[in-house]
Formats: sequence, structure tokens, C-alpha cells
Amino acid sequence: MAIIRLSAAERKRISIFFTCLLLAVTAWMFYSLSLKYDYQLKTLVTFKNLPQNKAFYPLQSDTVMLNVQGTGWQLLFNRIGVGSKEIKVDLASLEKQHFITFTEQLPTINRQFSSLQKIVSIQPDTLFFDFTTRKVKRIPVKFVSDIKYKKQFGQSKDTKLKPAYITITGPQDQLQRITYWETDTFKKKNVDASLSAKVYLKEPSEPNISLFPLSVEMQLPVEEFTEKVITIPVRVINNPDYQQVKIIPEKVTLTVMVALSYYADINEDDFTVTADLSLWRKSGASKLPVVVKNKNAYVKISQIVPQQVDFMILK
Repeated sequence: MAIIRLSAAERKRISIFFTCLLLAVTAWMFYSLSLKYDYQLKTLVTFKNLPQNKAFYPLQSDTVMLNVQGTGWQLLFNRIGVGSKEIKVDLASLEKQHFITFTEQLPTINRQFSSLQKIVSIQPDTLFFDFTTRKVKRIPVKFVSDIKYKKQFGQSKDTKLKPAYITITGPQDQLQRITYWETDTFKKKNVDASLSAKVYLKEPSEPNISLFPLSVEMQLPVEEFTEKVITIPVRVINNPDYQQVKIIPEKVTLTVMVALSYYADINEDDFTVTADLSLWRKSGASKLPVVVKNKNAYVKISQIVPQQVDFMILK
């Protein structure tokens, strides 16, 4: 294939042509983006100036459609996710009525947006609310955490929250379903010392639920753990005929991880080890698995020897 060779003058003319073309396209884009357009935006509704003596429940979705006039720039920014994602609606008028209209609040709502765009109308134009008497309830706080400890370290005692209970206010039918309130997830890695922090409560998913206080002080004891070996006798259960049963061996050995501060206090009284004789009656089992119950939630059982025991029914 023949190679077309261009002279310097021809290359210059081509360069000028593409430069002019690029400038023309750029100028056209700037001109087009500077024009006014009508477009729609779907946005979230949030509330301010909530009624103090009433509980309310919106009877429609928390999203509305905005009919907007704005430049092509604003349309472009909104399409790529740059700009306001919500509008704040004033609920002060709910003290006198059970609905609010966006038409009355358009000037205020427009001030939440750039002056280059104007909200012409909102669909739906009216939001209706269901009202009930506000009730008050006291509920416990549930601490939610994702904590990673260094090797040999762990939580040694219960987490303390101050306050341990909070007050929630809202419609009675909603409060009846709420029995506790969770904190935001507290995350920490490589922990080897006790923790103390201010933890915020999860925000209510419903706008007519309010909390007090909004945060709690958390204290979580952390200690180094070490191994301890304890021998526990096996107790036979579900022996309604009071038959004489000989367990072999009569005791099992537990290896547990214990916090250093109460290492000496942990003994066989903190555990119960049982063998269920009904397994022999129902299925003819020749060995009985041992079941260990641990009375201390922060003592971790790492090994049970043996995990099954032989038995003899004595006549």
C-alpha cells in the first residue's frame, strides 16, 4: 500500500482544521450547556421543625419528583450525581393541620439549591400525615461491636454503658415493637487493653421517633488470658428409674482460657458436666457424649477430654 506523504504546509493545514473543529465543538458544548432546560429530579424528603406534642407518620413515600428549570450544566451535574440529594421540608404548619403543601414552601426550598436552577413544582404537591398521641418508653441499650483482639487477649467482663437505658418517644404502635436500641457498630483492631469511648446510637429509621440521649459512654474490660486445667465429675441426667449407672471415666478434664484477674477464682463449681442416659434408652447408644455448661460467659473452653464416656448399668 502506498504511503501518503504530506508536506509541511499540508500538515499545518490539517492541524489547523482539527484545532478549529475541536474549538467549534467545545464552543457548541458550552453554548448548549448554558441554555435553559426543563428536567426532573427524584430526591429524598427530610423534615425540620417537627411538632413537639404529636407523633406523626407520613402517608406516602419519602421521595418526591422535582420539576426543575436549570442550565445544561446543572442537568449534567445532577445526572452524574453532583448536587443536592434531598430537600428539607418545614413541618411547623402541622401544629394546625394534617398536611403540608410544597407550593407554599417553594421559595424556601429553592434557597437550598443553586441560583442557576429553579424548582418549578414538586410531585406530589401535598404530603399527608397520620397523627397519634406521643408516648414515652424506657428501653435498654444494646452495644454492637466488631472488635479484634491480639492473641491471648479478650473481653473479661460485661460491657458497661452509661446510661444503660434511654428514653424513646413516638407513636404507641411503633413503640410497642421496640424492646431495645442498638448503638452504631464500634470497630477496633489489635486490642490489648480495656476500652472506653463515646458511642452514638443508631439513628431512627422513622422521622417521628426521637431518642434521648443520642449517645452513651462505653467501658469494655480487656485482659490477657491464660490456660487453666480443671477436672469436673460427670453427672448422669434423665435417669427416671434411678438405676445405678457407672460412668467411665467418672471425671472429664477441661482446658479453659481464663482472665488473669480471676484465674484463682475459677474452679469446678463454675461448670456442670452431664451425660444424658435417655440417648441409651432411645437409640441404644454405647457411649454418652458429655455436655458442658459454663456459668462464666468470659471463660472460654478450648478442650474437653474425653468428649464421650462409657457407662455400665449396675443391677
